[in-house]
Amino acid sequence: MKAYRTEKDSMGEIQVPEDALYGAQTQRAVENFTLSPLKMPVAFISALAQIKAAAAQTNAELGVLSKDEAQAIIKACDKIQKGHYRKHFPVDVFQTGSGTSTNMNMNEVLASLVQQDAGLTLHPNDHINLSQSSNDVIPSAIHLSALIQLDKTLLPALEHLRTRCSRKAVEVSEIIKTGRTHLMDAVPMRMEDEVRAWGSQIRQAEQRLESLRADLMKLPQGGTAIGSGLNAPRGFSRRFCTHLSNRTTYRLTPPDSHFAAQACQDTALALSGQLKACATALLKIAEDLRWMNSGPFSGLGEIVLPALQPGSSIMPGKVNPVIPEAVIMAVAQINGNDASITFCAQRGNFQLNTMLPLIAYNLLQSQELLANAAMALADKAIAGFSVNERHIEEALVRNPILVTALNPVIGYELAAEIAKAAYASNRKVIDVAVEMTDISRAELEKLLDPAVLAEHD
Repeated sequence: MKAYRTEKDSMGEIQVPEDALYGAQTQRAVENFTLSPLKMPVAFISALAQIKAAAAQTNAELGVLSKDEAQAIIKACDKIQKGHYRKHFPVDVFQTGSGTSTNMNMNEVLASLVQQDAGLTLHPNDHINLSQSSNDVIPSAIHLSALIQLDKTLLPALEHLRTRCSRKAVEVSEIIKTGRTHLMDAVPMRMEDEVRAWGSQIRQAEQRLESLRADLMKLPQGGTAIGSGLNAPRGFSRRFCTHLSNRTTYRLTPPDSHFAAQACQDTALALSGQLKACATALLKIAEDLRWMNSGPFSGLGEIVLPALQPGSSIMPGKVNPVIPEAVIMAVAQINGNDASITFCAQRGNFQLNTMLPLIAYNLLQSQELLANAAMALADKAIAGFSVNERHIEEALVRNPILVTALNPVIGYELAAEIAKAAYASNRKVIDVAVEMTDISRAELEKLLDPAVLAEHD
């Protein structure tokens, strides 16, 4: 039988598991919120611990908490920030919209750790949560956790993908292929340009994400319940940002308006939008790879992706583009997360947004999915695909759209007739052009050289 102990809060007594570091308020949340198995992400809990440590240091500096109390809190925060005690944060993501249950979960765990490690009896509200409110703590943790995950996980993954694209572009630099618009044959291009375009798209996504770092570094901590700063000492917000900056190496600052920072989640929404835009870039690359790999005989068959696993439980020898498909599903999830965050961000009623836990969860999940998808595309698809050069060349020389190069010489109308005739007779454009124009074959060979047509500034 599981052992329990009796804990008490402002609502009375409640039974809490004997080995739990949390207390009464967390236990009420565990019993009340049983909507899902989802818990707040590790990155969020870690950021929340960082915030509690900086708050304790600020409180001690302002004389409302003793140095010994602050140091004990900070020591406990450091342990949680490093990933310890994860099982003691059991609250469902779908909880009170301010995230009060998660905030109190942290406060109670810290109080227990301080008691165990330093022998100090600190109250979860009166000491750990001093000069704070869930209403400024949770929005601050959203910004900080998203910022840290952006810098430590997502941006490095995107850079890695971009680097892989650059390396592959060099590998395929001599290959001329048929370009496509509307999924139909178009003028020739270098495969190098196609792959470099993927890298360029990723770099643009990186730049848009990086542009949001300044807004993410504005933390509403110190606004307490509604943004007025009630129950926080004068100067708390700026001193807090200084101490948290020292802990994290970021240049964190108070927001332009505490009231706005707690009432809305516009920055989180903007970040989600850019995550969706970045996901769209990954989708484009994944779809291109999937189409180029299609076949091997009845599809485009331009490339062969690495064979990673059997593709069918009934068709022997079948191999599928599993990494692009996994990435596309991740993109679908990120799009869904963005729709959810959009809905949540619209719930900034009066002085508080009341969808904070779900915003945090979806934002961090989208970043994690993007980072993992980028790494998978880079290492398990782009780095290892081989090119079916013979098939590409055979299709290229039979491409009727090569006749586009003759437009300046013979005009659009005659060029169109040549293209149609070549397509209808399944002959090469040059052979038809020899018959339908007075241009010599030698000159046509120069005009219709795919390598020349693929050149650009």
